[in-house]
Amino acid sequence: MTTQSLLQEQRPLRVLQLTDPHLKADRDGKLLGMNTRDSLAAVIDDVLKRCGQPDLVLATGDLAQDGSVDAYEALAQALARFDCDSIWIPGNHDNTDWLWPVAQRYRAERKHLKQGGWQILMLDSSVPRKVHGELTRQELEWLDATLTANPRLPALIALHHHPVDIAANWMADIGLHNRDAFWEIINRHPQVRVVTWGHIHQEVDRQENGVRLLGTPSTCIQFTAGAREFSVEERPPGYRWFELGSDGGFTTKVHRALDFKVVLDRDSGGY
Repeated sequence: MTTQSLLQEQRPLRVLQLTDPHLKADRDGKLLGMNTRDSLAAVIDDVLKRCGQPDLVLATGDLAQDGSVDAYEALAQALARFDCDSIWIPGNHDNTDWLWPVAQRYRAERKHLKQGGWQILMLDSSVPRKVHGELTRQELEWLDATLTANPRLPALIALHHHPVDIAANWMADIGLHNRDAFWEIINRHPQVRVVTWGHIHQEVDRQENGVRLLGTPSTCIQFTAGAREFSVEERPPGYRWFELGSDGGFTTKVHRALDFKVVLDRDSGGY
């Protein structure tokens, strides 16, 4: 065993969640006035400066705004700054016909990883041409079967759409629609420690029935927390950092790229 492998076994598994980068084929592409490639680069700069290299990156949907091959390749190039694997899932803005072939080239299509004494499960909640999310029968069956086959490994589950209500009325109908079926499975498997998601462009952190429920800010624009109607706020782009202990314990925190200058054009449309 190498010295590096021994050190990795002795410390928590470091997992980075990046979500909702909304990249475009155009290098200068913007979302509500923000260059999304620049904001992602600023987030990665902050990760490396503040936290160091992760052991795994979770990219949890809305990876591209335009669903283009060039946008997915741009994501892969941005993540090449990390010395570790990444795994991707789609969001409502993604085009899976183009996302999966690119992901496969980078081994980023894998749905189930065992690493550092944990298991990571990536769920596809996207519905073609719809904003809301839903888990297919096959996806739910896979989730149940995978957890049943691995009862002793603590589990972190990631998806794009929020599986709980949040304090933002305008998003009430665009979360995970068949959440009852999802939670019925989760509640049968006590090894599930974490459920994390993107989509809401804001932070959520609460606990129910022993499961930590985590919403993670976008690497680009931020939605106003608690807003009754669609609204964005001038907060820096962010990410979530996990440290997962082999005993099932963990810590997590949201950080923001505070050095990135946020300038929004609320009249530009295009979200």
